[in-house]
Amino acid sequence: MGETRIGVCNLCEAICGLELTIEGREVVGVRGNKADPLSRGHVCPKGVAIADVYADPDRLRRPVRRVGEGADARWEEIGWDEAFDLVADNLARTINEHGDDALGVYLGNPNAHSLGSMTHGTAMFKSFRTRNRYSATSVDQLPHQLVAHLVFGHQLFLPIPDIDRTSWFLVVGGNPMASNGSLMTVPDFPQRVRDLRARGGKMVVLDPRRTETAKVADEHHFVRPGTDAWVLLAMLHVLTVESSPDTAPSVASYVDGLATVVELVADFTPERAEAMSGLPAAEVRRLAHELAAAEAGVVYSRIGVSAGPWGTVCQWAVTCLNVLTGNLDRPGGAMFTTPAIDAVGTGLIGRGHHDAWRSRVRGLPETAGELPVAALREEIETPGEGQVRALLTVAGNPVLSTPDGARLDGALRGLDFMAAVDIYVNETTRHADVILPPTTALERDHYDLVFHLLAVRNTARFTPAVFEKEADQRHDWQIFREITLRTTARLERKAPLKKRIVQRARLTASPTFLIGQLLRRGSSGVTLSKLRARPAGIDLGPLRGGQLPDRLPARSKRVDLAPALVVADVRRLAEVPVPAGDELVLIGRRHQRDCNSWMHNSERLTRGRPRHQLLMNPGDLVQRAIEDGSRVRVTSRVGSVEVEVAASDDLMPGVVSLPHGYGHAADGVLMSRSREVPGVSVNDLTDPELLDVSGNAALNGVPVAVTAI
Repeated sequence: MGETRIGVCNLCEAICGLELTIEGREVVGVRGNKADPLSRGHVCPKGVAIADVYADPDRLRRPVRRVGEGADARWEEIGWDEAFDLVADNLARTINEHGDDALGVYLGNPNAHSLGSMTHGTAMFKSFRTRNRYSATSVDQLPHQLVAHLVFGHQLFLPIPDIDRTSWFLVVGGNPMASNGSLMTVPDFPQRVRDLRARGGKMVVLDPRRTETAKVADEHHFVRPGTDAWVLLAMLHVLTVESSPDTAPSVASYVDGLATVVELVADFTPERAEAMSGLPAAEVRRLAHELAAAEAGVVYSRIGVSAGPWGTVCQWAVTCLNVLTGNLDRPGGAMFTTPAIDAVGTGLIGRGHHDAWRSRVRGLPETAGELPVAALREEIETPGEGQVRALLTVAGNPVLSTPDGARLDGALRGLDFMAAVDIYVNETTRHADVILPPTTALERDHYDLVFHLLAVRNTARFTPAVFEKEADQRHDWQIFREITLRTTARLERKAPLKKRIVQRARLTASPTFLIGQLLRRGSSGVTLSKLRARPAGIDLGPLRGGQLPDRLPARSKRVDLAPALVVADVRRLAEVPVPAGDELVLIGRRHQRDCNSWMHNSERLTRGRPRHQLLMNPGDLVQRAIEDGSRVRVTSRVGSVEVEVAASDDLMPGVVSLPHGYGHAADGVLMSRSREVPGVSVNDLTDPELLDVSGNAALNGVPVAVTAI
C-alpha cells in the first residue's frame, strides 16, 4: 500500500489539486483532491500524466553540451560548473563585443507555471539590458494584457467571469472544456456549466468550429475567423446607437470615454457584422438584448480571437460590453480577484507599457518590455548593429510555437551561440550549444503567483515538493541565479554596486522564502505556516464585487474606455472590405490531452485515435474533389505541409483546422514517443507578417489553399 501525498498539476492554468500515491520514488496513482477548494476533485488526463514527465527516460537530468553539427551532432554530459561557465562566457562575450541587444532571450509558456521562474527567472530576464526580449505571450494573450494596461492601468488587472454566479455566459473563441480555462482559471468547468444550467442560466458560444465547449453550450453560432470584432462592435452598436433613451446604457462615475465608444460603433451595424462574419444580423441583435436583460451576464473571449488579426479591438469590445451592461465588478459578471499575494497591487508584476522602443528590422513596437516573437527570425538573420547573435531560451519551443517556424529553425543554425534551460532536446533546443535541465514539477515547491490572480474563486495553496531533488540536479531558480551572477560578473559595463548587491540577495533567497515574505506583507491573514498546515488549500471565498474604483491600478483611479491606440485601430477596422467568399482560412485547435508542444512524449496522452488531421467541412472537400482521409497539401504565403484530411461538420464552410504543437520528426529531436506521433506543425503555415496592433501573431484566420496530392 503506497503513501498518499498532496500534489498540484501546474501543467495548465487550472492548477488542480492532486492526491498522489507514492511507492519509493515512483508515482503509482493520481487522482483529484476533493478537499481542494478551487478544483474540488477535478482532474483531467494531463493531471493524471504529470508523473510521466518526472519519470520520462528522455528528459535531461544533468547539463549536456552539443558536440558536432547537423546529423552528426551528439550530446555529452558535463558538470554544472562547466555548463554555467560555458553559458556565462559566451553570453558575456557576445554582449561585450556586440552590445546588449546582440543577446536575445525567449521565455516559453511553462515559465508562468513555475514558482522559481516567476521569482528568479524574471530577475534574470531583467538583468540583461537587451531589447531583444521575446516570449510566448505574443502568440497567446498579449491583446488581453495590452487592453488591461490601457483601460484599467495594469497589464494583469484582468476581469474574470464569475461563472459560479452568472446567468448568461457568452464565450467568444474560447474552449474551456479542452483548456480548463485560460485567463480564467476554472477547474471542473464541466460541472460548473451543469450548475449554470441547473440554476436556469445559459451559455452561448461563438466559434468557427463546433468545439468541445460549443457541444455542451445552449447555443453555438459559427463566426468566420478574424471577424469577431465586427460582431462584438455590432453588439455595442445595438446597446448604444439602437437603444431608446429609456434603455441607453449608463456607466459608473469613474468610467471615461462612453461618448467616444458610441461614436466609434455608429457604423458597425449588425448587417455589416453579418456580411463580414456570417452571423445573421437578427442573431447579433438578439444576443445583445439578452446580455443587457440578463440578471447577471458576462462576455469572455480567448485565444480564438486574441490570436487573430484584431485581438486588441475584440478584447476592448468585450470589456466595453461588460461595462455598458453594468456587469463589471458585480457578482455574476466580470470581476476581480483578491488573492493572498496581490502581484498587481504590490507591484510585484509591472504595470506594462507599449511602444517604448521598436524592433530593429520592421520597427514593431514592444509591449510590456517584449518585442513580438514574430520578429525574432529577422532579428537573427539581418546583419547590422543590434543583430541577435546569441540566444537563451527558457522552457520554450518557438520552432513549433511561433509563426513561420521552418524559417526560424533555419535561422537558429546561424547563431554564434545558443543556450537553453529545458528538460528536453526538442525542435528548438537541438540547436543549442548547451542545455541546462531544471527539476520538474514534482521535485519543487509550488505557489501560483499568476493563476490565483485569474481564478474564478479566491483561494490560496502552497504545495511542497513531492520528491526531494537528487544531489546532482538543480532547480530552475538555482540555474537562473548562476546564469545571472556569472554572466554579469563577466560584463565590461557593470550595473552600479548597490544594484548588484540587491540582485545577489534576491537571487540567493529561495522562492519558498520569498513567498513567506510576500504572504506576511498581505492583508488576507494567510501565512506560509497556515498553508503548510492545510496543503489542500485555504478557501478565501467567492469573487467580491464593489471593489472599483478603489482597487483600480490606474493612478487616476478611473477606467478609460477610449484609449488612443484602440480608437485608431477601430477606425482602421472600419475600412476593411467584405472578404471574398471562396477563400479558405486556417485556424488552430487544441485537445484536452495536448499541452502545447511538449506533452507528446507521454504515451498515455498520445495513444488512441490520431488527432493530427486537417479538419475540413465536407462541402469544401466536394468542391475541391478531395476524398475524406486522403493526403492533401496545405499552402500559405510562407510555407506548405502535407497531412491527412478528415471531413467534419464541426467546421464552418470555408474554414480548415490543424492542431497546435505537432510535427516532431525533425533530425536530432530526442523525444522518442513524440517522434512517433504523426502530424505537422501548423506554424509552418502561419505568417509573421500578420500581426494584431499589440504585436500578437494572428495565428487564426490565415489564408490557405488545400489541394489533393
